[in-house]
Amino acid sequence: MDIFSLFTLCGGLAFFLYGMNTMSKSLEKMAGGKLERLLKRMTSNPLKGLLLGAVITIAIQSSSAVTVMMVGLVNSGVMELGQTIGVIMGSNVGTTLTAWILSLTGIESNSFFLNLLKPENFSPLFALVGIMLIMGSKKQRRRDVGRILIGFAILMYGMELMKQSVSPLAEMPEFSEILTAFTNPLLGVLVGAVFTGVIQSSAASVGILQALALTGSITYGMAIPIIMGQNIGTCVTALISSIGVSQGAKRVSVIHICFNVIGTAVGLVLFYGGSLIFHFAFLQGAIDAVGIALCHTVFNIGTTILLLPFSRQLEQLARSTVKEKEAPKQATAFLDPLLMRTPGAAVSECVSLTNRMGALAQKNLLRSLAQLTEYDTEREDKILRGEDKLDLFEDRLGGYLVQISQHGLSMDDIHTVSRLLHAISDFERIGDHAKNIQDSARELQEKELQFSDAAKAELAVLMEALVDTLEVTVDSFQSDDALMAKAVEPLEETIDQLIMEIRARHIHRLQNGECTIQLGFILNDLLTNLERVSDHCSNIAVSLIEEHTAGAERHAYLHDMKAASQFAADFEKELRKYKLP
Repeated sequence: MDIFSLFTLCGGLAFFLYGMNTMSKSLEKMAGGKLERLLKRMTSNPLKGLLLGAVITIAIQSSSAVTVMMVGLVNSGVMELGQTIGVIMGSNVGTTLTAWILSLTGIESNSFFLNLLKPENFSPLFALVGIMLIMGSKKQRRRDVGRILIGFAILMYGMELMKQSVSPLAEMPEFSEILTAFTNPLLGVLVGAVFTGVIQSSAASVGILQALALTGSITYGMAIPIIMGQNIGTCVTALISSIGVSQGAKRVSVIHICFNVIGTAVGLVLFYGGSLIFHFAFLQGAIDAVGIALCHTVFNIGTTILLLPFSRQLEQLARSTVKEKEAPKQATAFLDPLLMRTPGAAVSECVSLTNRMGALAQKNLLRSLAQLTEYDTEREDKILRGEDKLDLFEDRLGGYLVQISQHGLSMDDIHTVSRLLHAISDFERIGDHAKNIQDSARELQEKELQFSDAAKAELAVLMEALVDTLEVTVDSFQSDDALMAKAVEPLEETIDQLIMEIRARHIHRLQNGECTIQLGFILNDLLTNLERVSDHCSNIAVSLIEEHTAGAERHAYLHDMKAASQFAADFEKELRKYKLP
């Protein structure tokens, strides 16, 4: 083996890591926020979490990505520490699939069908199909599938380069002398952990070990400790991701480390203790790629079976290792930068936070309307605090959504981000108008003014219509229901009609001396703010409909909808329902 073989090994590792990263990112992109929503729903017990962690890791081909996602979700307050334990264990089991796929490279047969199973034989076809999908398809989802296929082909090409670069080692006596040092299990564990920690990919380190195994120089006794060490080394990614996060999130990394360290310690004791008693003859035998995949799987499944019943004890160990000293959570705690490594999960959390923002805007408006009938200084403080929170929501969410847009997003997530950017602005403006209504209520209170009975009755009808409009808007947004959102526009038109009629009646009362100019100014400000709130409800509803209707444009949609006979019927129905006295 010369210097050029070393260059080839480095290049093969680079191709392997790039292919793995491309495939993993494309799989995550296709999954969007579905994985994150599944994680929140199906982690009620460790067994469910175990199965889900395995499935997700198989789906996105990255146990590190799953663990980093756990750190982000715990740091955000979305998941509890105990919910992550089963998922982490499952991710270790799921990552063994990669080793089995790589083990197919060792197939030697004259059979056409068996040779077809070798990845280096069928991966060029994957590359061809992948590039055709990327270049020839207009649909984003198909292009993502193409990137997955290209990523797999590059990964397998890297594996083939590594295999070719290390094949001369079989003829080198110096290599055999070096390998004798690995008869010490502790050194094998250390080398496996350090190498995997440096490249931050257990799949790549297992792949290199499988490539070396094809030389026939690696024995079971050498490989098993290295495989155990590789599982410890993969914890480095989670350890790095836990820097600067909450104590709860750091505990996720501690659990991941403890799981692999305890599993390795118990495995070494049981395996080599058993060897001293039973003298395992196979330890001196050469291991192949399939044997490495088998050992990797047995170790991870065995560790999981051993430690799954002790999930609660692992959680207690993590809590005692990382002491509680957290500051109170802020309203924007969900916006964890770590989640940007899985953009779909980040978008899903932004949806949850925007839903909370909408609920807060709705609550603030209801409080401000209540001030008009019965003024309360304590309620005023709540309105002002709510307004500050809404401003903070808009600032943090807006900046976070812009950052997410710069990452690889699926088309569905791109549309969702666009809807959220529109919605947070409208929810914040609804909060501003709630504060303006509160100011009008305070002016009435301080100046000891009262609207006439007729004006009060008219405002009661108008406010009832507005409350219903806002409720439909927020409910449709939170449930992502475009059909429900279509009910908003007739209500908004009804509110416009009511405001026009109330203004006309006010002018009539003013001319008859039944109302004062001072009350007229307050009433006009009040009506303007109520009208603006209904306009923002319309904006939110139309943005939701745009997301679900391909090619829909705001102005064209509103024009077509208002021209339809169904809209006229709905409008007439709402006018009859909210008839002024």
